[in-house]
Amino acid sequence: MRPATLLGYIGLNLSGPDRASWFERIIYSLLVFIPIAAVVRLLELGEVALFVTSALAIVPLAKILGTATEELAARVGSGLGGLLNATFGNATELIIAIVALNAGLVEVVKASLVGSIIGNVLFVLGLAMFLGGLGRERQVFNRTGASANASQFALAAVGLAVPQFYIIATHKADLPTSQAISLGVAMILLLSYVAQMVFFLRTHAHLYNDSEEAAMHGATWTPRHALIVLGGATVLIAGLSELLVEGVQYLTTTLGWSSAFVGVILVAIIGNAAEHLTAVTVALRDRMELALAIATGSALQIALFVAPALVFVGLLMGRPMNLVFTLFELVAIGVALMLTHLVAQDGESNWLEGVQLLAAYAILAVGFFFVP
Repeated sequence: MRPATLLGYIGLNLSGPDRASWFERIIYSLLVFIPIAAVVRLLELGEVALFVTSALAIVPLAKILGTATEELAARVGSGLGGLLNATFGNATELIIAIVALNAGLVEVVKASLVGSIIGNVLFVLGLAMFLGGLGRERQVFNRTGASANASQFALAAVGLAVPQFYIIATHKADLPTSQAISLGVAMILLLSYVAQMVFFLRTHAHLYNDSEEAAMHGATWTPRHALIVLGGATVLIAGLSELLVEGVQYLTTTLGWSSAFVGVILVAIIGNAAEHLTAVTVALRDRMELALAIATGSALQIALFVAPALVFVGLLMGRPMNLVFTLFELVAIGVALMLTHLVAQDGESNWLEGVQLLAAYAILAVGFFFVP
């Protein structure tokens, strides 16, 4: 199969502005790093080069995985389609986390969960507001819709904080108790996530208009086409995640970088690549309401689905993971949610508010770099 035919098969048309923006073209050009990462691994050219090349290769694959999921979802009906989007929306983060968990990098995995939450509401949303606001006085969105997820965010924050607060209150940090509390909290968060899906997709589906999302991907693929691309992207991401984790182990053990910084900043940015691209692209098209929904929805999914799911996955793998986060990580989540609420409460945004969110993310990144 010729390269041009292959690119067309996976949905990439880089020749015209109607199908791909300049931003998307840059992302898709990173596909060249897939063979480069393989060569770096085979020739043993160094773990840092392996980390960088595998990370760059995962970015466009995350976008392709998201596109395949949306195309398949558009073919199977709104109910099942919504469930597919909700389940596989953070598939890249989940794959990377499972591979890292299997390698014993529990603290890196937990840090990447925190990084995904604050990354979506500060970095992704901030970048979307900044780039989308350039050349425009303001961008508007539904203020009521922007605050609709506030109660779920509050529930998620409480769930992630309770294990650490228990340790502080009782001065007991024994692993069996922490694991038991984490399992209980994880089950409740998963049930809450299921309830949210039922609310969105069944009982109150009429309240949510998905015409904007449907317009972005017009179901041009057959189910077989979407499944092949979905499967291929998943296999490649899983393989590249193995290479990425090798690089992560080198950064944390040999170079002495903190697990917090590597997980919260580096791994989280790589895993959230699809959300970065989609949210920024729609913001550039002056669709800030959709960009806001993508960023906040992804953060919620991490907190209510991915984090608790990994607790049970770790248990099955013999790599137990709890939900005991550090105080600095919990403060970072709280600050991120507070700033997002302050920026979104008036129903409009501009490029300066985007800069403010990005600045807050950068400040937290500096802090995490020096966290032991």
